[in-house]
Amino acid sequence: MGDLKSELLSVLTPCGQEHVLRFWDDLSAGDKEALYGQAKSVNVPRFLEIAKSSGRAKEGVARLESEPFVRLPSCETEARAWEEARLAGQEALCAGKVAAMVVAGGQGTRLGFNGPKGAFPIGPVTRRTLFQVHAEKVLAASRRYGRSIPLLVITGPSNDAVTRFFLKEHNFFGLPFTSVRIFQQGELPALDDGGRIVMDKPGHMFTSPNGHGGSLKALWDSGTIEWLEGQGIEFISYFQVDNPLVRVIDPSFIGLHVKGAAEMSLKLVARADPDEKLGIWVRADGKAKVIEYSDMPKEEMHATDGAGALKYAGGSIAIHCFSVGFVRRLNEEGFNLPCHRARKKVPYVDGQGRTMTPEKENGTKFEMFVFDAIAFAKKTAAVETSRAEEFSPVKNAAGNDSPETARRDMSRLYGRWLTAAGVEVPLDGEGYPVHGIEISPLVAGDAAELAANYRGPGRIAAPFVMAG
Repeated sequence: MGDLKSELLSVLTPCGQEHVLRFWDDLSAGDKEALYGQAKSVNVPRFLEIAKSSGRAKEGVARLESEPFVRLPSCETEARAWEEARLAGQEALCAGKVAAMVVAGGQGTRLGFNGPKGAFPIGPVTRRTLFQVHAEKVLAASRRYGRSIPLLVITGPSNDAVTRFFLKEHNFFGLPFTSVRIFQQGELPALDDGGRIVMDKPGHMFTSPNGHGGSLKALWDSGTIEWLEGQGIEFISYFQVDNPLVRVIDPSFIGLHVKGAAEMSLKLVARADPDEKLGIWVRADGKAKVIEYSDMPKEEMHATDGAGALKYAGGSIAIHCFSVGFVRRLNEEGFNLPCHRARKKVPYVDGQGRTMTPEKENGTKFEMFVFDAIAFAKKTAAVETSRAEEFSPVKNAAGNDSPETARRDMSRLYGRWLTAAGVEVPLDGEGYPVHGIEISPLVAGDAAELAANYRGPGRIAAPFVMAG
């Protein structure tokens, strides 16, 4: 064990982090080995280098300009281009070149739910879970295109075991167990106000998830990139678990990515108001990128063009398409996504080795944002989508972006499909269906598919479900 301590000191002392071993002599042999392993995994010098260079984007942005993106079709010429993209996406799907990836590392704590967020009941009528909604979309697409589409599920340390149990307990909602791959995102330490790594136990560094940007590193560290390449997969359709409306497999989006020879693509919605909490699509210092709303200068967030519309019109909704080769290159070249800072209350160990809970913010956590990978992509496709059809996240227990608003938006979307199929759907004064409506992805994935298969009543007079 003495050799372990000497080896760690040779790394920690030049960085001013020798306090990590303050309680070394009091630790058990197992705890010493665990701390050694954690310190090696963290790569302390590299982490401190990244932490030092991290900062708020708005402090470093010298020039901002609006950046164009592919708009939803508004004329026949644009509609033809989207149709060509859809066919290209279908070709990739039929060739078995696409996998889906859901970022599901969060707990449902903010929703008052004790469990992983993916297990939260979201169905407007049946209360089927977010995981079931997404898994059925993957299963439906697999059937539609005649190829098994893998589902990659990225978890966090706090919910990995329970997520695995939940998915296995429900037989992966019909997906072949061999096509579901579950792996964890990494973690990063926190620093106190003196720039020292925070210890929350005598033999343990405090760590927290490294953000959704860390999912691109986890793809590599877990061996999933090699696994995908072995399956002939070239593209990853990425989304977050808390958005029940997301088109998990969108052939048009995939096709625009393919036809544009893009390495990373993203979907945007028209920003609803200047202060909406979405990443903002801009050109910063001559490069297209997404800037987190909290890092955007306020005057720029509110800036308008000559017609009075928001100057920066596109908001990122965490839906991406990645080329597998791009993720490989990111990691082989050292994975240099920047870290973002957040002041937080961080548990710490006192001089007597007791874990203390602070009453106010006492440290800085670090996380990576997935959209920062755009800066490393040789080509990017930024594509508009409809908010009403594809974006209604579940983030808050009540109010905006809550289970209530998501269920209403799901019912409204399904109600529009039914209306297009000639079904009478009573609406309230705000345009939402009077009765909850739920249509399984195994029944239909859009209005056209529903119209072709609908055999139900001509009027919705009660809560309505079409299950697969």
